[in-house]
Amino acid sequence: MRLLIIGKLGSQLVSACQIATQKGARVYHCVDIDSALHALRSGRGADLIMAEATLDIKQLIHQLAGEHIFLPVIACGVSLEEEIAVAAIKAGAKEYISLPPDEEIIAAMLSSIGMQDGDEGVIIASENMQSLFKMAERIANSEASVLITGESGTGKEVVAKFIHRHSKRASMPLISLNCAAIPENLLESELFGHEKGAFTGAIARRIGKFEESNNGTLFLDEISEMDIRLQAKLLRAIQEKVICRVGGNQQIKLNIRVIATSNKDLEAEVKKGNFREDLFYRLNVINISIPPLRQREDDISNLAHFFIKKYAAINGIAVKEISDEAMYKIMQHNWPGNVRELENAMHRALLLSSADKIQADDIMISASSNDNFVARTIDSVEQEVINKTLRYCNDNYSAAAKILGISIKNLRAKLQRYGQ
Repeated sequence: MRLLIIGKLGSQLVSACQIATQKGARVYHCVDIDSALHALRSGRGADLIMAEATLDIKQLIHQLAGEHIFLPVIACGVSLEEEIAVAAIKAGAKEYISLPPDEEIIAAMLSSIGMQDGDEGVIIASENMQSLFKMAERIANSEASVLITGESGTGKEVVAKFIHRHSKRASMPLISLNCAAIPENLLESELFGHEKGAFTGAIARRIGKFEESNNGTLFLDEISEMDIRLQAKLLRAIQEKVICRVGGNQQIKLNIRVIATSNKDLEAEVKKGNFREDLFYRLNVINISIPPLRQREDDISNLAHFFIKKYAAINGIAVKEISDEAMYKIMQHNWPGNVRELENAMHRALLLSSADKIQADDIMISASSNDNFVARTIDSVEQEVINKTLRYCNDNYSAAAKILGISIKNLRAKLQRYGQ
């Protein structure tokens, strides 16, 4: 990720820079708000801003909004400046970090926007995910566009970062844009940049994501949310690798690779007239479809333990084991929100747990998400529960029968009835 630090580089802020760099961030520095805005306009993009709280945080956020620059701002200052901290939060800062910096707090800050580098978030115990990442590694060095599909929360961004890190462009920037997060009327400027005076608020030339990602990778998240009128311009940019800034006529040649994601069926969106067919085929040179978490049962336990360790470190508390009852509850859940839902559940469980181990009651998940049993026979539901329990118990019939509340003889009879 790219971290922009604004302020005078005192020793404490230097320490924060060093920690962020060690955590994989690309850090650059501007002494004041004006120079920071100039850097952002000219293409030195950022994913996160850390600004000294003594600066005019309200003015910084106001100017960013006025120029349609969508970046979270973290304020920082010495721990005794409580009034300044409160004022920074009221001014719109996402968080306030006390200096001198704590290593785990810096890690949490980077993690909070989901832009940390490295493969630490890749859990690939299940066979289908192992095959998926082998394919991703094979195609990483190609120049082909990649379309990553899957339900929300399955890890599409993780796969995109994996491809970039294993590509020939790994030393160059990976620039991300969430197409669903930018207002429709501003998305064109965010993609292609704009010239001074192109529209109200365009007080200076601004470099867009395409130019920022030159020689690197442009990651377009949730591309299905892009207005169809803008899709034609996107198609031309990807096809010809040439753009024009909004309000300008200069053609700018680029060398980029595009990775896009969608949680919708784009072929179905094409048939509905919501997505251009030619753009779909241009993006879908290589398709990687990520299965939902409910089809990756071998990953669930590993992910649960991974998130417990992650949030124990972030919150500065001891790592806890997960009780058998809690793990059973985790394995039985349908996880409609996929990995993101599991991550949130584990974070909550760790913070709520008062015992030595995380208990079933600490796993706060909605039972309504398991309503996929509607219109299914009792036998099919029973068979699924038995098979999941056996997998959890590593095919230990005695342990599975105990959890299910039936005898081993009854368990064997049911399996025989199901032809297993």
